[in-house]
Amino acid sequence: MKAIILAAGKGTRLDGTAVKPKCLVEIGGVTLLQRQIETLRSLNLNQIVIVVGFAAESIREQCDDSIRFVENTDFAETSSLYSLWLAREHLADGFVVLNCDVLFHPQLLANLLESSCDNALLISRLENQAVPLGDEEMKIRLHDDLVVDISKEMNPLEADGENVGIVKFGPTGAKALVRYLNELVSSGALKDWAPRAFLEFARHHALHALSTNGLPWIEIDFPEDYQRAVSEIYPQIESLVSPWTSNFHPTETSPAMSFDES
Repeated sequence: MKAIILAAGKGTRLDGTAVKPKCLVEIGGVTLLQRQIETLRSLNLNQIVIVVGFAAESIREQCDDSIRFVENTDFAETSSLYSLWLAREHLADGFVVLNCDVLFHPQLLANLLESSCDNALLISRLENQAVPLGDEEMKIRLHDDLVVDISKEMNPLEADGENVGIVKFGPTGAKALVRYLNELVSSGALKDWAPRAFLEFARHHALHALSTNGLPWIEIDFPEDYQRAVSEIYPQIESLVSPWTSNFHPTETSPAMSFDES
């Protein structure tokens, strides 16, 4: 199984100008990207592919030679569905895909990988949500713990929770997903988010939803997300006893967001 990290976007919502990719934003002295790579490797997922686009070279410079890259040169006119489609040659034997802007407790990924469900995503159920779902969140509706709908446009009152942004597919499911990716890209859905393809998959196959069970995580889209990540989510992750926390030795938690090139 390979790991695919989607990191092609510009992330202008985070600071308005985006002088560097969101995945290189630091939380506790460690970039989001490095945290994801270390977590993947701690779980013996060593075949890592990063889909880059905006400021691709700055991401390459932060990675060792074992990381492989796929470049989305059309990142300004496309979205994560297209980025995942570009990486399709790496998907056939099964994969886990992560949005690069998610800070999460490593146990969440471990639980997903250890699940007996071949095709599954992580969901933060409503009872585990710190704030109500709004227009920005990728919302999920379930039936018997299977995904039946996933979109940002869903009425929050009809949702069962929020998509975390970490999904796995076994070999058979991955091959089916590639077919749906091909169809969507051919139909012109270049600006759709990757969950559009996951929904198409869920309409024809079982896509299980695994609860976060309250473990901390956050997707960082806006400045207020970053501040919450620094002041609340990161301390929660660090406070929980976990074999993975020893992988990180942060110098300090930055009090304010900085996007200056280093």
